[in-house]
Amino acid sequence: MRLILLGPPGAGKGTQAQRLVARRGVAQLSTGDMLRAAVAAGTPTGARAKAIMERGELVPDDVMIDIIADRLDRPDTAKGFILDGFPRTIAQAEALSDLLARKNQRLDAVIEITVDEGKLLDRIEGRARETGGARADDTAETLSKRLAVYHAQTAPVADYYRDKGMLRQVHGMGTVEEVGVVIENLLSEVMEA
Repeated sequence: MRLILLGPPGAGKGTQAQRLVARRGVAQLSTGDMLRAAVAAGTPTGARAKAIMERGELVPDDVMIDIIADRLDRPDTAKGFILDGFPRTIAQAEALSDLLARKNQRLDAVIEITVDEGKLLDRIEGRARETGGARADDTAETLSKRLAVYHAQTAPVADYYRDKGMLRQVHGMGTVEEVGVVIENLLSEVMEA
């Protein structure tokens, strides 16, 4: 199973990805984790990324694609993967499509977790209470900024995959378990098709 989870900050992508990893035995590919691992491993791509980050710049798409390409060569992705946090732009989605084509792989599904943004703030504030404010991004102001970036850059990625007939939407305002069941049912349908 090769899956992309899309949705605004706080929609539950990471939580649902963890559930799918546990249930389906696939690898969760978080771009932040992959970036840190490449830098720590001292790979050529990691060295490029480190130099860019040390200058305070964003890691360009070609470097991220190289890091993902390296990551897809590891044995734990043989059963599949869940991309969480990538692609964030249409250019990244196109580059990912090219990469997968070069590796003779294809995505099985792209799931967008939709949420009521008015209720999203309540969810984020609840998460902050549960974690004792451990996440610096669990504030109303930060959420508003992240949502603005999401709508400007990442929301169009859903349209990109919708136009390709790959996008499925799941309403993410239920409990973790309820949303998980809907995603599992949807994936079962996709995988059987």
